[in-house]
Amino acid sequence: MTVIISMLRGVNLAGHNKISMNALRALYESLGLRDAQTYIQSGNVIFRTRAQDMELLRNRIANGIESSFGFRVDVILRSSSDLKAVIAKNPFAKRSDIEPSKLLVTFLASDPGREVRERVLAIEAHPEELRIEGRELYIYFPNGMARPKLSPALLDKTLKTSWTGRNWNTVRKLLEIAEGLEARRSLKRP
Repeated sequence: MTVIISMLRGVNLAGHNKISMNALRALYESLGLRDAQTYIQSGNVIFRTRAQDMELLRNRIANGIESSFGFRVDVILRSSSDLKAVIAKNPFAKRSDIEPSKLLVTFLASDPGREVRERVLAIEAHPEELRIEGRELYIYFPNGMARPKLSPALLDKTLKTSWTGRNWNTVRKLLEIAEGLEARRSLKRP
């Protein structure tokens, strides 16, 4: 079974799209996803699955959320090996001046293509810094994320694909949980 990290966009933000993590775990289990674990209230679920088609799985989860909670959210999926690659490709990794809580990884539903990547990198957002690697956009907010120059609306317009962001500390914690789930599974094997 593959360990998958599911990240929901726009859950439990400013009182909108409220879902308790217990209810979310129960939903994932009802969809046949095994050992579902959540991390913080923003809709991160780590689970095991035999599913091979991630687009089908993403739609199944989104449909389950809509059916159970009455609203539709974007669902972004990454395998634990995908998340390891995200961490390994961090373009800010060698810089000592980067504060992990101010580094956002924006997970895209699909690779936006060369033209969109170029448009993203052309956005003038100083002092924020943008780097894009495949299906991830790394954004460093040196002044914090409370009042960024780069707006989510501009990202939506430019990227033309669904996305959700997690700060660097959360990304590392999600991988830690996923690796723990993988380790427990390997310990059970004869």
